[in-house]
Amino acid sequence: MGPLEGIKVIDLTSVVMGPYATQVLAEFGADVIKIEAPAGDLVRAIGPARHSGMGPMFLNSNRGKRSITLDLKTPEGREVVLELCRSADVLAYNVRPAAMARLGLSFEALAEVNPRLIYAGLYGFGQNGPYAARPAYDDLIQGGATLAHLFRLSGNEEPRYVPTAISDRVVGLTGVAGILAALVARGRTGRGQRVDIPMFETMVQFVLSDHLGGLSYDPPLDGGGYARQLSVNRRPLKTADGYICALVYTDEHWKRFLTALGEEEKLRDPRFADYVGRSVNIDHVYGWMTGVFLTRSTAEWQALFEEIDVPAMPLHDFDSVLRDPHLTAVDFFARVEHPSEGALRVMRNPVALSDTPVTLPGPAPRQGEHSRDILRGAGLSEAQIDSLFEKQVVRGL
Repeated sequence: MGPLEGIKVIDLTSVVMGPYATQVLAEFGADVIKIEAPAGDLVRAIGPARHSGMGPMFLNSNRGKRSITLDLKTPEGREVVLELCRSADVLAYNVRPAAMARLGLSFEALAEVNPRLIYAGLYGFGQNGPYAARPAYDDLIQGGATLAHLFRLSGNEEPRYVPTAISDRVVGLTGVAGILAALVARGRTGRGQRVDIPMFETMVQFVLSDHLGGLSYDPPLDGGGYARQLSVNRRPLKTADGYICALVYTDEHWKRFLTALGEEEKLRDPRFADYVGRSVNIDHVYGWMTGVFLTRSTAEWQALFEEIDVPAMPLHDFDSVLRDPHLTAVDFFARVEHPSEGALRVMRNPVALSDTPVTLPGPAPRQGEHSRDILRGAGLSEAQIDSLFEKQVVRGL
């Protein structure tokens, strides 16, 4: 049994942030019922696919869920959601709260149906501020949370976005934490509650935990920013035949590294001697390393770092990471058979629990694949189900 065995989640989320959060809950053993609008989740269409609507981004954010296609804009569709929520533990959504209220699915409405329900919203902005009604996407939040600005500070001519949906993923994981905290609280109180996870505030905290710097103080001690992370030379190090990612970080690391290179005299150089000196002179330190690393091959550097126990990693691309010996040994990439998509490579949840192991969940569902089974589980009769299909309130395979 997974750690969340017996927990039922009604998943009204779409795109990446919300589905990623609810997939984690499914990986932990929760029964996640994904409710999709008739048009389907947008990310079904992203990326190469063997069949329409089953793209890789969808497959990698919706594993282990059951799918029902439901028109929430109809009174009958709303009633189905209410019926599903009567026996649910969590409802997750990622539209703006005002949109949920227009659908008649506000926290207050759902709490009347089930006072034990955890009502979790992952959306753009806290509802007490002037941005409350604004839409939000990963790119916008990266810009607002200073991530794009960091690229400019670290040597790029123009600001740019991190080339992955980092805001969606970070906020999704924060949402998982909030939902689990609310479930623990319900175990004490017996009551559900509303859980709000705003993207903007979450990502500002995520970024500025590193970069608030001297602005943490009043009056400020500096203009903010973590110098080592912003150094123009903080990047994979070019070797004689490729690249390596290495972090000579602590005083002990530097002692072993410089000794191995025969550069012990640098231990008396205030720019290298201790952490404070290296931090103040980080551009010089990293600049010196840029020249040194050109003198040996990647394999030679990797062997040296393993010998002196200083952290180093290969610079992977999409192909080589699939062949990484460590990931192979821990069976991180698993091969599964999808009922419609055939052989797929999937990634295991990296969390390991000794008593309630996290296992691979079932495959990502085809749209509406489980519509009838979900309605039967909610107690609807065959006649009621047939009527919902005839009115196209519900659709499915």
